This record gives sequence, C-alpha cells and structure tokens, in this order.
Amino acid sequence: MNLSDPKDLASLLEAFLLAAGKPMSLERMAELFEETERPSSALLRKALELLDKSCKGRAFELKEVASGYRLQVRERFSPWVGRLWEERPQRYSRALLETLVLIAYRQPITRGEIEDVRGVAVNSQIVKTLLEREWIRVVGHRDVPGRPAMFATTRQFLDHFNLKSLDELPPLAVLREMEPEPLPDVEDAPVPEALQARADLEVAEQEPREQTSFRSLLMELDNMETGLKTDFQDLPDESETPEDESESLAEQAPRDY
Repeated sequence: MNLSDPKDLASLLEAFLLAAGKPMSLERMAELFEETERPSSALLRKALELLDKSCKGRAFELKEVASGYRLQVRERFSPWVGRLWEERPQRYSRALLETLVLIAYRQPITRGEIEDVRGVAVNSQIVKTLLEREWIRVVGHRDVPGRPAMFATTRQFLDHFNLKSLDELPPLAVLREMEPEPLPDVEDAPVPEALQARADLEVAEQEPREQTSFRSLLMELDNMETGLKTDFQDLPDESETPEDESESLAEQAPRDY
C-alpha cells in the first residue's frame, strides 16, 4: 500500500473509522502510523476529502463533529435502521430539553439562573441525567454567595447532535418556529357533521343502554327543570271555550249515580 497516494490512504482511513466506531481526530489518526510513514495533516485531509466523495450515493456518510471524523448511517435511513435494536430510543421530558437548551445557548449558566428563566425549580434528576450522559459539565463556580456551579456543554453533546461547534446551533428563532402548535381543547374542537351523526346513531342502537351516571342524572334533572312550563298565558281561557268543546268535556266528566 502506497501511503503517499491519497486514494490508498483514503481506504485505510475508512478502515480506521469503521473499526473505531467513534469519532477520530486528525491527531489520533496520525498516531496510528509509524514516524517514518506518517502522512502530513494536509495529506490526511486530502484523503478524507476523497473518502467523503466516495460516500456519495451510499447509505453512510463521512461526518465531521466536535471530536473528529466518523462514518455514520444517513439520517433518512434511521427509521428502519433503528429497528435493529429492541430497546426504544429514550424519550426526554420537556423540562430536561428546556434545561439543556438554556445551558447550550447561555453557557456558562447556574442552576438558579436556569430556574429564573424557566420560572420553576430544576429537578435534581434532570441535572444528574445530563451529567451522566456527559452532555454537560461543571466549568467553575459563580463568585456569589453559595458559589453555585456553572454548567456548560461538552464535546459529547456536540457529537450526539452532529455538530462541529456551538456556532452550528440553530438560532433560537428557528427553534421557536419548530415548536408544534398547541392542540385545541377537545371540548372546543369542531366535530364533522357526518361523524357526529354516525356517533349518535351508534349510541342509539346500543342495547342495553349503559347505566346512567350520577353526573348525567343531575344534568337530566336540570334540563327537566328548565323545561317545565311556568307561563300559562298561552292556554285558552275556560270562559272562551267553544260550546261544542264544552259539551264534549261535559260528556267526558264522571256522573254521580
């Protein structure tokens, strides 16, 4: 193998990255060569450029992140590739993600400052989780009473989110646009007429009917009470009753024998 040939060197670097399974810096790659055969940094970069071009149209790509270079599956294949692992990807709470965002965009930042922005206390488990995942670290202590710890993100955080540096973080305005619209209240959401009619029909056809709950019973009583006639002015006066109608009523009245 001619290590001075960028094509041969690109194949060797591909083997390095496949075997490593994690990002490798240029310095780490150079350490894997004997001093007499060690390529220059410029030659290593040239070989990486050729390796990147050779990945075009393939299922994986060469990606530069904070810790170096790595070969990874392209993102569009992740829904299918993820099925290789039985464990589902861990889902994080909104509180944890908000805390992580504040640390990433306002670092270094203390726990108290995070609480001032969010308006609620930060759960100790959230900070513990971020520290255990090595996404954040303590970089010092604020020179105020109590000397609270100041948190900042790590290289592992950048690697996980495919970032080379903090400069690649999207603007906060973009994150706000990506936030989904709040779902409407179920009670206020309009129901299509056809769907409502079908639901009413299915309820009417159910036999036997479900037992009426105490709450629904009270509602029915309220409806009955509001439906009672309280104004009798529209009823005909007895004095204005037609003669034929009076005779009919007289015939229907019980007689004393």
